[in-house]
Amino acid sequence: MFIPATYALAVVLCIITMLCWGSWANTQKLASKSWTFPLFYWDYVIGIVLLTLIFGLTLGSNGEFGRGFMDDLSQGSQNAYVSAFIGGVVFNIANLLIVAAISIAGMAVAFPVGIGIALVLGVVVNYVANPVGDPLLLFLGVALVVVAIVLDAIIYRRLPNQKNTSVAKGLLLSVAGGILMGFFFRFVAASVSTDFINPEAGLFTPYSAVFIFSIGIFISNFLWNSWFMYRPIQGKRVIYADYISLGTPKLHAIGILGGIIWGIGMALSMIASEKAGFAISYGLGQGATMVAAAWGVFVWKEFKNAPKGTNTLIALMFLLFIAGLACIVYSRLLV
Repeated sequence: MFIPATYALAVVLCIITMLCWGSWANTQKLASKSWTFPLFYWDYVIGIVLLTLIFGLTLGSNGEFGRGFMDDLSQGSQNAYVSAFIGGVVFNIANLLIVAAISIAGMAVAFPVGIGIALVLGVVVNYVANPVGDPLLLFLGVALVVVAIVLDAIIYRRLPNQKNTSVAKGLLLSVAGGILMGFFFRFVAASVSTDFINPEAGLFTPYSAVFIFSIGIFISNFLWNSWFMYRPIQGKRVIYADYISLGTPKLHAIGILGGIIWGIGMALSMIASEKAGFAISYGLGQGATMVAAAWGVFVWKEFKNAPKGTNTLIALMFLLFIAGLACIVYSRLLV
């Protein structure tokens, strides 16, 4: 199977993860307004499953090192299967809660709270379980990224359409989603051997782990996403028949593309974790918030009507973000 040979290559994979996690939501912007998020989300989940299966049958099945995808699945222990599967279940509800929080409270409240909690908690939990990297520099980098996320919230708050939002319910959903998002990666990581060349018996290689993770997302979607379809936090109720009657090949393709983009990020994050460590791999990936902000600034022009001084705050936000990422990357080189 494909295994990154150096830490530098692992960092490149983590940066691609960050780009993917910060970009997949653009596919939703391309969908029709009649195609609500719960309907879009079904195709998104299908895209994740397809991508992880394709990666397993290609990158995970070729090469002279490690254990092949099918052989790896056949030897996995019950604990490994359960841990990776639970990771998918936890991620799914966390993702839906944060999206719901954004829909009712706006980006300025939901994203910094949810993703900020997920970033800090996820790095702490994964570092405690697998302490790779200099802790002082690693957590300094995390702190700088969190400050950049908070500054991102302040910038969004300055936009005219972000002034009157419902905060209380959105804040509660953001906190719940952020806490859950901080733990999902650890469940998946717990099922993965830390030696990819000679993987431990009973544990998975990253390719098998992310595939079982995707199955956890898919199966739990019948529970979690069905709830949001029939009992929406905001917007109109939709039913399964709408997926057939309102869906078009183009809409389905857009949603599946979104899932493929996110799935590439998740797979590469796990593949990079042997050389980078789970905490660094996760921490770099969650820098996706700034990638999403870059799309908003440079492509979607979300800040064109923002008040004077916003461009200075945007520049400061990106400087803090870059400095934080540099600290996270360099923390591995000091040990």
